[in-house]
Amino acid sequence: MHEKINKRLMLCTLLITSVLSGCQVVSVKEQAINVTLNNERDSILTRDKLSEASLNVLSMTGREAQICIDQPEECVEDLKSIPQILDEQLLSTASELYLANSLQNAKSAECNTGVLNKTRSPEKQQQHKQNIQKCLDQQLTMLDKSIRYSYAYLFKTERAPQERIFDNRQVQIRDFYNLAIAHLIQRYAERYEAKQSGQRIQVGDSVYTIDLENFPQLKNQTIEQLMSTYNMNFSGLRSITRRDGFGSEFLVVLPEAQQTEQDKKYIVDPLKHNYPNGKNPNIHSARYLATTITAVPKSANSTEQILSTSEFHLKLYDPYKHEKIKVASKEYALAANFSAPYGLWLAENNLGRLAYLTLINREDSLSMPHLYMLEPYNPDKKVLVLIHGLASSPEAWIRLTNDIMGDPVLRENFQVWQVFYSTNMPILESRFQINALVQQGFARVANNAPAKKDAVLVGHSMGGVIARLMVSQADITQDAFKLVQNTRIAQFKDNPLFKARLQMQPIPNFTRAIFLATPHRGTEYADRWHTKLARKIIRIPGAFLGAFADTLQGQIGLNEFVKELGHDLIQNGPSDLSENSKFTALTQDIQPSKDIKFHSIIGNTVDTQDTKLMSDDIVSYESAYLNGAVSSKVIKGGHSIQETPEAVLELRRILRLHLTDLGLYDPE
Repeated sequence: MHEKINKRLMLCTLLITSVLSGCQVVSVKEQAINVTLNNERDSILTRDKLSEASLNVLSMTGREAQICIDQPEECVEDLKSIPQILDEQLLSTASELYLANSLQNAKSAECNTGVLNKTRSPEKQQQHKQNIQKCLDQQLTMLDKSIRYSYAYLFKTERAPQERIFDNRQVQIRDFYNLAIAHLIQRYAERYEAKQSGQRIQVGDSVYTIDLENFPQLKNQTIEQLMSTYNMNFSGLRSITRRDGFGSEFLVVLPEAQQTEQDKKYIVDPLKHNYPNGKNPNIHSARYLATTITAVPKSANSTEQILSTSEFHLKLYDPYKHEKIKVASKEYALAANFSAPYGLWLAENNLGRLAYLTLINREDSLSMPHLYMLEPYNPDKKVLVLIHGLASSPEAWIRLTNDIMGDPVLRENFQVWQVFYSTNMPILESRFQINALVQQGFARVANNAPAKKDAVLVGHSMGGVIARLMVSQADITQDAFKLVQNTRIAQFKDNPLFKARLQMQPIPNFTRAIFLATPHRGTEYADRWHTKLARKIIRIPGAFLGAFADTLQGQIGLNEFVKELGHDLIQNGPSDLSENSKFTALTQDIQPSKDIKFHSIIGNTVDTQDTKLMSDDIVSYESAYLNGAVSSKVIKGGHSIQETPEAVLELRRILRLHLTDLGLYDPE
């Protein structure tokens, strides 16, 4: 009897427990930390649904999220009618809804030109074009509203931005704001098929006026392209150097200066040459410029004015000159992408391909050296000049240049000038031409500007040899013509054009030089059978020889000139690098001026500490080492040592040391 009662009690207990557990609403379980973070930080920008913060606010309206994305204006009006919703909740959710609608429209078939559209009838093509324009108009309207609501959230709520500095929501809305600006400019250009940037953008009754007060270099300047950098990805760049902050990251592309046939001719005496416009056309000011754009109300005293009626300024800033900007009477960090202009310059100019063409191609346009400034000229920043090596180009300096952009100290104190030259030229000629080119570059700098003095010169391999001769004082005229056994050539030893190439004066703008993997005393690698074969294929550009022969005023014919010099003093660049060349014999003992501080960075692939055996597989330690250096750093690696992290760190150390010595930087 008792057993039956106990069984009944147990059954009742189990039944009651089962019923009660079925009524439980909340339970607890562990979840992965990435799920927690994603739920907190994801938004319409990272997934195909709204942020959790916006979904929570929309739940108060009883509307489905997708309905609100499809009809954002109706949902926003519903939110405004609910008094329990805070100003921050309303403004942030509205900003995301409008942006989500624009992103959704951009993905729709009606808003994209299909592959088969060209096969349709003209009438249907025209109809499809009209549909796309209507879609773009809708996107522009939504982006305009997203910008307005984002700005109001960031600067016009009861809480100041500083009070929610650690809120994930603030970062989200900043991103909505930045991306909405990027898309507004992009979609407007698509809608009106604008090839060049205008002075204003009008979306319905909303007006955005372009303001260049903070980027004066762009005033009275045609802007060929204004491109958002958000979707840019560069293969070959180890990292993208950015600065987080307020504003949308862009790059400006300026028109390329058109070279005339006269500009392409080889110039024997560039310092005395009468250029058509008074400037050497081979000195290129920066065409690819980083800029950051903000959208701020022209005049607005209330949130309502910001949301509906106020005209906005699209302000363009030079991020190199503006680290912080004032918005709504407070200072904020300015966003920037420093790598994008550099990456696009490299990608569009394909200098690596041209580097190899200079060895085998005899086109006039490839004979003269070129100087590229990578950012708008800044009179307050020291100049860093980089010279690449044999069969190379400014691409050799990708890692260093990008790291300088990523180092705030170096970025704020240095501006980079890249030299590109034909490495098939005789090294003495390359030295002469690059020397003149750099002098002309500094001639554009005001005498009282900090950029005029204490520049740094860096050269790799053949570029290191050229760099050493650019900061040295020497006259090798007599020694050179002693080596020349041909009396017909010796008669020109007093010719000013010959002497100018054999007499060297240090460029006074430099006070420090850095040589990387430099064969100061030549290299036996140049005499191996395969390199000798390559040397026979590589020819001195005819443009150079022809121009030089023309200056001799018929005293010797071109064919004879080429034959005589080829067998004596003047050879192509790779041949000059031989440890047995006349060039090496003439120049190996030339030391940098006593006023120049210099450093050596030497590669070594051999497992030994014996300096007589050390080598980077191309250049031996004994050839790369120079007495009198402030520092000589041996790094494990091959000839392309400038690409290694260790070498880049050493270069950054030396550049910081330079600033310290000048009193411009305190490492403490």
